[in-house]
Amino acid sequence: MAAVDSVLRQLGPDDHVLVNADGYGGTHRLLSQVHRASFTAVDLSDLGAVAGAWTDRTRLVWAESPTNPGLQVVDIAALAALARERQAWCAVDNTFATPWLQRPLELGAHLVVHSTSKYLGGHSDVIGGFVATDDDDLAAAIRLVRNAAGSVPGPFDCFLVLRGVKTLALRMDRHCTNALAVAGYLRSHPAVRSVSYPGLADHPGHALAARQMTGGFGGMVSCVLRGGEAAAADLVARTRLFTLGESLGGAESLIGYPARMSHASLAGTPLAADPGLVRLSVGIEDVDDLIADLAHALGR
Repeated sequence: MAAVDSVLRQLGPDDHVLVNADGYGGTHRLLSQVHRASFTAVDLSDLGAVAGAWTDRTRLVWAESPTNPGLQVVDIAALAALARERQAWCAVDNTFATPWLQRPLELGAHLVVHSTSKYLGGHSDVIGGFVATDDDDLAAAIRLVRNAAGSVPGPFDCFLVLRGVKTLALRMDRHCTNALAVAGYLRSHPAVRSVSYPGLADHPGHALAARQMTGGFGGMVSCVLRGGEAAAADLVARTRLFTLGESLGGAESLIGYPARMSHASLAGTPLAADPGLVRLSVGIEDVDDLIADLAHALGR
């Protein structure tokens, strides 16, 4: 979250932020409990809703696409254009998509943030993040924060991320292929009420994702179980290849329960995760083994 923090520190005390209503719980926590910033959570895929939530103090639009955990798709180019017209910044958390699949700066965003702990590192053995911009003034301001605050990675952490980047393209191709197969399987299972994956043709953001993402739709899949909270808790406890874990983006497959894990801080609020929702970080293992694991866990 240090990369996110370095961006938020560019704001003044009276500045306002727009952020995804469906978004990472840690970002909302950083805004509300650490920076105590003025922000509004809104459906950033709806430009009308964005315009309606805009105030004369709005300085930053903080977007995820695809979002965590609902995997909604945001029109980054349109959102960035709106922000630029109104003299605000557009920042994109591109962790789910990775630079291999999506490049927000080319779509007009001012800033891009990644958790290097996830797909860039790729092996679940490093903690870190980075922020990138093509604006020289913003780069200088963020560099000042990093230098003054001292939150920088050590040499070995940098080595681990650089090691992971060397295989990013190969891994992402496999993540995408496996995720599409897993999403298709889950959609056909009677215990599953709905599946969210931008690579499915019936996903509301599929056409947009096909335009702004290249080479695939990522390795993250979310599904909502018909049995609700009890069924979701049972599923994440019964898988074996899908290891229960809050992280994502590693070579191994992980399964998470956002309502009790990554988004637990939002419980009891309008932004709370659906208690029946399960999030899968689909790894690079044999896809037949992954589907068999889910079939066993869902079978009961």
